[in-house]
Amino acid sequence: MAFSVNVNPSALSALRNLNVTARALAAVQNRINTGLKIASAKDNAAIFSIAQKLRADLRGFSAVKQSLDRSLGVVDVALAAAGTISDLLIEMKEKAVAAADKGLDSISRTALAEDFAALRDQVATIVSNATFNGTNLIDNGTDAVIAITNPDATQTITIAHQNLTLGGGNITITAGQTIATQTAASTAVTDLVAALTSVNSVLTKLGVGAKTLEQNRSFAEKLSDVIEVGIGNLVDADLAKESANLQALQVKQQLGIQALAIANQAPQSILTLFQQ
Repeated sequence: MAFSVNVNPSALSALRNLNVTARALAAVQNRINTGLKIASAKDNAAIFSIAQKLRADLRGFSAVKQSLDRSLGVVDVALAAAGTISDLLIEMKEKAVAAADKGLDSISRTALAEDFAALRDQVATIVSNATFNGTNLIDNGTDAVIAITNPDATQTITIAHQNLTLGGGNITITAGQTIATQTAASTAVTDLVAALTSVNSVLTKLGVGAKTLEQNRSFAEKLSDVIEVGIGNLVDADLAKESANLQALQVKQQLGIQALAIANQAPQSILTLFQQ
């Protein structure tokens, strides 16, 4: 056996093993601190890349849900307004039918005409107020709802604009129309029958659109949950396992320090060779 004070193979080996343990201990502590087993590309480049792509999709779905929420707000307001307008048209028709009675006295006809005008004006007010986030889906404009449905913004749902203004495409009753005479009342009845049919069609379109948006919102929420779980499965650390590893490495580190100390004492035995 060769003795040397210049080179201590046992100490070098112990130091090398101690450094390996220290690096492993640092890695475990980092996993515990961050909760991640893959916190950067150097931990596992392929898995980190996949996780980053999924994180981008997750952020994209967050924007999708916001888009769908805004669109739902616009459509829900329009749907509520259209439903109220439908109710008003029914009341207007009732007044017009009553005023179309040839035997009606002038006082009653005047009262009916005033009620009719008040209901007619309410329709105009509701249409002008049916705005959400700057968008009115039932006025005489051209606003339409276009909602994003995928994280790449390549797929959309469009809810078309519906004109429910007085004298517009769906309601032929005009802003100044009255039922002050029997003839005018009869004309109004005809116009209101057609208007109710058109408004019911609009309600159907808006209702289908709202349902479609809700379904896509629910689907986006589910996909977001699935992606979030998937990311966790890829990069999250098993803290119970890491806790056990931490304790094992701490013991290993202590033993390594002791082994290094023992190895460093070995050269002292050379002194015995020179003792008289």
